[in-house]
Amino acid sequence: MINILRKAAIAIAVSLFTLPGVAKADMPVMGPTSQPIGHYVFCQSYPAQCQANPSGNSVRFNDAVWNMLVEVNSAVNFAITARTDMEMHNVPELWSYPTTEGDCEDYALLKQHMLETAGLPRSALLITVVQQPNGEGHAVLTVRTTGGDFVLDNLDDRVLKWKETPYRYIKRQSEKHWGKWAAINDDRDMMLVGSVR
Repeated sequence: MINILRKAAIAIAVSLFTLPGVAKADMPVMGPTSQPIGHYVFCQSYPAQCQANPSGNSVRFNDAVWNMLVEVNSAVNFAITARTDMEMHNVPELWSYPTTEGDCEDYALLKQHMLETAGLPRSALLITVVQQPNGEGHAVLTVRTTGGDFVLDNLDDRVLKWKETPYRYIKRQSEKHWGKWAAINDDRDMMLVGSVR
């Protein structure tokens, strides 16, 4: 899987760059909020993944970036088998990097890692907590771009803009600091109905 990303990174090295402060206004983020307990524990094991980010840059959206997002989302969704933390670790919540199996947070962490390794800025790769239509919690990866905020989801091989997903958005990592979280003001008029998956 990492080899797939290396090829993609080489292909977009010339065309990919970031621009500060020009991300299309998209997901309405409010002030600071609580860090999910699973992420807090993850930060104890991976402190380098929970530090301040060097900039608040977003990704300049282009075809190469789009292809990378689609490729990473599909590759991770295909390679990792979905299992709960209880099934894998006998605990209700444990965020970790998956190798062969994982739950939604694990998928999001691996996608975040792969895209960061490929050269996208940390400030554009944010784990996001959402509520599914059936009321259950879920985690996805939001990628901030100049073309809007896109979502990589283990329940969907499509890469969609956040407004095109069936979720209610609750909170996400801060673009300035991966160890801090910001509330999302998702005031879209939507009816939460039973999940299709």
